[in-house]
Amino acid sequence: MLSGKDVMAAAQTGTGKTAGFTLPLLQRLAAKPRTGKGPRALILAPTRELAAQVHDSVNLYSRYVPTKSAVVFGGVKINPQMMKLRKGLDVLVATPGRLLDLYQQNAVRFDEIEILVLDEADRMLDMGFIRDIRKILAMLPAKRQNLLFSATFSSEIRTLAQGLLDNPVQVEVAARNTTAEKVKQSVYPVDQSQKTALLSKLVRDNAWEQVLVFTRTKHGANRLTQKLEKDGITAAAIHGNKSQGARTRALANFKAGEVRVLVATDIAARGLDIKQLPQVVNFELPNVPEDYV
Repeated sequence: MLSGKDVMAAAQTGTGKTAGFTLPLLQRLAAKPRTGKGPRALILAPTRELAAQVHDSVNLYSRYVPTKSAVVFGGVKINPQMMKLRKGLDVLVATPGRLLDLYQQNAVRFDEIEILVLDEADRMLDMGFIRDIRKILAMLPAKRQNLLFSATFSSEIRTLAQGLLDNPVQVEVAARNTTAEKVKQSVYPVDQSQKTALLSKLVRDNAWEQVLVFTRTKHGANRLTQKLEKDGITAAAIHGNKSQGARTRALANFKAGEVRVLVATDIAARGLDIKQLPQVVNFELPNVPEDYV
């Protein structure tokens, strides 16, 4: 990365990839002072939570270097984001939809972009962002460094990479579809009608205090949360239909131990950084194996 080469990397969440691309990115930018107001590095992420998390890392790692950064995503008012962009910055972390909204309102320019990072590229494709990504790519300077990070090297990712990357260095941090060695796994055969009751029993009997539960759908997440609350177990749901404020509060309360169970769709929770999370429950089988592992 420091030499300016394009990179295509397969890395699961939790492998340190954010630091892996942020530190050399900041080193490259720090070596050459900013001359304009436009961002010099653009990091695209699929969800608001992941974008905010990446921006937190950028802030942490750039504490002692003179670089400015901002994060923009939907679900919140656009005007404060426009004001931040007008002040000038080096690194912009964004979700594709909000970035295009800002561009259409002439709030952001791309002519100074030197480095592009696509984080969780496979998830962006799963969420239908390919059109938005292609629109953004068409607006960027032709001469730039491109970094693509994905949990897998699927055929769709390789197709995207062919049109984006120039003779990239390929890196695979961990074997595909592998679980962490120290994770203890259990399976409970149970009728559909008894799943919620079993989950409540497991939480109570084992005195679980922090449980992340994955469901397939937003409606399913809401329904399960309501049933757990009726059973006397504090729970909150996090998914795309929730406002950004509600999602932020739910995650903060879960991390603080005020909520025992966080029920999430796999898309909303992909890439969340929750330190020392003791229990994870797949309430339903994920659509793709990578979401399980």
